[in-house]
Parts: sequence; C-alpha cells; structure tokens
Amino acid sequence: MAKDDLAQLEGEISDVGAGGIYKVKLENKIEISAKLCGKMRRFNIRVVVGDKVTVGVSPYDPTHGLIMYRHK
Repeated sequence: MAKDDLAQLEGEISDVGAGGIYKVKLENKIEISAKLCGKMRRFNIRVVVGDKVTVGVSPYDPTHGLIMYRHK
C-alpha cells in the first residue's frame, strides 16, 4: 500500500517504546502504535513525548500507523 492511500490523522505522542515504536493518542481519544516513516529516520527527525504529529493509518489495520510529520 502506498503512502497516498493512508488516512491522515492528527495526534500527540503519549509514550515512547523500545524499537522505535511510539504510542500516539489521536484527536478522537484512540491510542495507536506507530513508527517513524523512512524520510524522518533518514534525516534524523527527533520525536519526543508531547509532540503533535500527523499519522498515516491504513484502512485495513487502524491500530498501527506511520508518523509522517512532526508539527512545530
């Protein structure tokens, strides 16, 4: 599935786990697990607890996602 097919949702980082897995609390109070997309890993974009992020979520498995963008 391409990145263009993912649903873009806004959320906030609530917890950082081992192996680059982040817990993201979405605007609708649902918590999902997500990891950084490749460009964010490549350019060493740091994400910490409390950051506002945009998450791409698959329509097939809405419990996992990709962190696409960190808001300033």
